[in-house]
Amino acid sequence: MSDAVHLSLADDIAVITIDNPPVNVASRAVRAGLMMALDRAEAAGVARVVLTGAGKTFVAGADAKEFSAPPRPPHLPDIANRIESFPVPVVAAINGAALGGGLELALACAARVAAPRATLGLPEVTLGVVPGAGGTQRLPRLVGLEQALSLIPEGRVIGAAEALRIGLVDAMTDDPVAAARILALPDRPATGARPAPACDPVAIEAARKQAARRSPQQIAPQRAIDLIEAAVRLSLAEGLALERQNFLDLKTGDQAAALRYVFFAERAAMGQGKAQGADVRSAVVVGGGTMGAGIAYALAGIGVTVTLVETDAAAVERARANIARLFDDAVKRGKASAERAASDMERLFTFRAGYDDLPPVDIAIEAVFEDLSIKRQVFAALDAALPETAILATNTSYLDPDRIAKGVRNPTRFLGLHFFSPAHVMKLVEVIRARDTGPETLVTALRLAARLRKIPVLAGVCDGFIGNRILTRYRQCCDVMLIEGALPAQIDAAMRGFGLAMGPYEVQDLSGLDIAYANRKRLGWKTMPGFRYIPIADRIVEETGRLGRKTGAGWYDHTGGKAVSSALIDGIVVEESARAGIVRRRFTDAEIVARATAAMVEEGFRILGERIAERAADIDLVMIHGYGFPRWRGGPMHWAGRVGLSEILRRIEGYAAEDPLSWSVPDLLARAAAEGKTPEEL
Repeated sequence: MSDAVHLSLADDIAVITIDNPPVNVASRAVRAGLMMALDRAEAAGVARVVLTGAGKTFVAGADAKEFSAPPRPPHLPDIANRIESFPVPVVAAINGAALGGGLELALACAARVAAPRATLGLPEVTLGVVPGAGGTQRLPRLVGLEQALSLIPEGRVIGAAEALRIGLVDAMTDDPVAAARILALPDRPATGARPAPACDPVAIEAARKQAARRSPQQIAPQRAIDLIEAAVRLSLAEGLALERQNFLDLKTGDQAAALRYVFFAERAAMGQGKAQGADVRSAVVVGGGTMGAGIAYALAGIGVTVTLVETDAAAVERARANIARLFDDAVKRGKASAERAASDMERLFTFRAGYDDLPPVDIAIEAVFEDLSIKRQVFAALDAALPETAILATNTSYLDPDRIAKGVRNPTRFLGLHFFSPAHVMKLVEVIRARDTGPETLVTALRLAARLRKIPVLAGVCDGFIGNRILTRYRQCCDVMLIEGALPAQIDAAMRGFGLAMGPYEVQDLSGLDIAYANRKRLGWKTMPGFRYIPIADRIVEETGRLGRKTGAGWYDHTGGKAVSSALIDGIVVEESARAGIVRRRFTDAEIVARATAAMVEEGFRILGERIAERAADIDLVMIHGYGFPRWRGGPMHWAGRVGLSEILRRIEGYAAEDPLSWSVPDLLARAAAEGKTPEEL
């Protein structure tokens, strides 16, 4: 018997417990242990088998680490089939999460009893595969076609109450093992022997459209729908064989590899917050605009008391209104009751004009304008008003935290916490290690990020840190393509075709052209030696006053909620080409994507070479969660590894030969390509 599976025999009942911490994944050891336990239970002649998990998890799915290796028996489908055909009933006592392969085992059981805290689902599509042990064939037979189409292609996870309502479980109780021992078994055939649901072409087509909207260009959700549709017309054996073949085909593909990579990168990043350290219980947030209000609201959401500081009484009232609006939105979305929202706002928030009589909080977070002098004034006031033990954090997007912190009494307690807007929604936070940041400060910040359920990425100090530095390089590359022959709408469409949610000019219209304009002025691009300055964006701001959606026009004309290509902007682009003496040429979408992604990778390798980021995975997490790089491509660094670093090197060398002011080969990229290493191995 495997150490990961325990068997107890008593009162003519066998209880099989899966005990493979931390989350009971169905590893090979678990699968072998289950087969041995079933053998022993059958040999003992028991009248019933109860299958459960140890701790807080039933089975959290297959072991994703095994996906890249050849499959080794016993296979999960064989165990599910053995359970379903077992000579006595097997009842699943679902004590916690039953996900993926865990739910597939439960589906094969004669009945299912769940604890109220249990969660159930088949989220395999989020890892680029489909269920591989009967999920797409048994679930429709048990809960119907419509529910299966809702759960599997979306990878949706539901609670025990909903599972009971739709017939996925038979009972819900605080002690599922005890209940499973005595449960009166329903009078029905085994799940796989139940009749297939009736075909519903309308529901299937609706699911396809929904999957295309939610997961554009992803293969697994559409394959899952194919398999659910197959369950309607094929026998169980035929459907299981088709499902297994699809699972094996997908698990070795690029999308599955990328999604597994991101999954483990996220787990590693969030694991940083498990280190021992102090928990933040109280905070000051300076600035009650969109960013500051979002940060404050997120902190209150985990029970942190917040004092929100503004400059004067009028600004305080605006900040109070911003916070109230966030609570109102939560009520409208059903995330909180009106009574709870009102209570939390009253209990957790205090609003102040100025820095007099601030409470002695654990952390103060500044979220004011991107102006060095203003930020330094804020921290001088905070340093004087708060105890020396309080952590001081700047939310700057570009500015040097070391310059911001100049004069702070205890610089070991200072760091950057770069949240992304809206801060209460976006999962990413760049944790910026300033020159003097102490280890205890970093640990506390990482623990806070984990409590906020955010993905923290450690970054060093440079202009723009990880994400905005790459974004700046990406935009500069696209601007060069504009002046050489492309147009904004074509570049945006090409990048959407690659998988980004929005192209670079659509994003600028959303955020405001004035933000990037101010950053270019700060960096002095126009007069920077050895730099190819493209004046198009500056002309738009200076000559037209078009700042994006907030003014009704930017790179695009915005009317009726739609962005339409602007003849004025296209004319400015063409004018600048002529002014620079450039004969415009045609760019294909493929060439646009190749150049833009190469620019991201080029800057990523510089960031990695300078140790601004410690790991390639950190760069990928920032670009996925902060800038909309397609998750199913794994981030720019992982994507470059799949394309091949020798190929990326060849592209950049070619671009550098044509335009040495815009391109050069990072030393780390050249070395990695020569040594045959992937970005993850650096």
